[in-house]
Amino acid sequence: MTDAFIYDAVRTPRGKGRKDGSLHEVTAVRLSSQVLNALKDRNGLDGHAVEDVIWGNVTQVKEQGGCLARTAVLASDLDESIPGLAINRFCASGMEAVNLAANQVKGGAGDAYIAGGVEMMGRVPMGSDGAAIAVDPSVAMETYFVPQGISADIIATEYGFTRDQADQLAMASQQRAAAAWEDKRFDKSVITVTDQNGLTILDHDEYMRPGTDMQSLGGLNPAFQQMGEVMPGFDAVAKLKYPHLEKINHIHHAGNSSGIVDGSAGVLIGNEEFGKKYGLKPRARIKQTCKIGTDPTIMLTGPVPATEKILADSGMKIGDIDLFEVNEAFASVVLRFQQAFDVDPELVNVNGGSIAMGHPLGATGAIIIGTLLDELERTDKEVGLATLCIASGMGAATIIERV
Repeated sequence: MTDAFIYDAVRTPRGKGRKDGSLHEVTAVRLSSQVLNALKDRNGLDGHAVEDVIWGNVTQVKEQGGCLARTAVLASDLDESIPGLAINRFCASGMEAVNLAANQVKGGAGDAYIAGGVEMMGRVPMGSDGAAIAVDPSVAMETYFVPQGISADIIATEYGFTRDQADQLAMASQQRAAAAWEDKRFDKSVITVTDQNGLTILDHDEYMRPGTDMQSLGGLNPAFQQMGEVMPGFDAVAKLKYPHLEKINHIHHAGNSSGIVDGSAGVLIGNEEFGKKYGLKPRARIKQTCKIGTDPTIMLTGPVPATEKILADSGMKIGDIDLFEVNEAFASVVLRFQQAFDVDPELVNVNGGSIAMGHPLGATGAIIIGTLLDELERTDKEVGLATLCIASGMGAATIIERV
């Protein structure tokens, strides 16, 4: 098959997903178009340079509804002859867009694609699409549905993770993110978001709390204990599925869970001929991709079986991977990954993650692939693996190797 290369990767800063967040005035279409324009301008693209734009976003209603990908193309400086495809694999939507594009290139369906995603969580709130898995009783009862926060606490209970362990991981995420910004490690990929007059709206991740310590985290109340123990009593639902758990240990709170933010990211993927045409040097090869379904109640353990599958499919071992990006949806997700593979925590999310900088649902998968590539280059390492847990019980992963 044809190799699929990453030629470029960019992202916006992540703004607080609230009305007072810096990106609140920007729509998903406009933010996406700025990412598309950046990829076009940085790489000298013209005409029908790419076969398609594949764009992930999770809450596909109102201004994020319709085929947002095509609308973003029309709102950008890309040629109108380029179509657009909007996809949704929940939190892995941005990664799935990249993986789908890579596999299209590998299969010969076009020379190049732009793939990524967006989520404006401050403008289109998570859950406002009324997902059937949560609101249809006939489905929710059969699958023993519980909210993701409860799922994260189930993981902590099942695998023995403590509040202190979760808080320590959260503190490390904040410290690493602050150090990465201080060291200008994101300069290659982060673009400045501007208004229609070219004035800066946001040029840094504004969700971070660099002063976070164990004392401040220790003062936060568990976020999901009430919904688990009182009403609607999701702990009881969980124990129907896992009767061996006498009590759910509620360790997660706002400080050790991913932040609600706005953001977008895109990746330029093409074959060798595309690079030669535009005088571009490939930065990495997309070696392997995978997706998998998992238990929908515990829901967030997907990175483990996804990693097992992608390693088996690629004929690799965990020791062949130099760096890992495991999305910090909740602290227990990363703790479980580290436990399952006995990997050195110093190799996982070395520049911080979604606990520190936020998790713009449809964009995060593309963000962590770009972050992984930048860090492989910065540290002169070769192979990286990015993976995410996914709502309703799925997992996805991507292995990239520098060229």
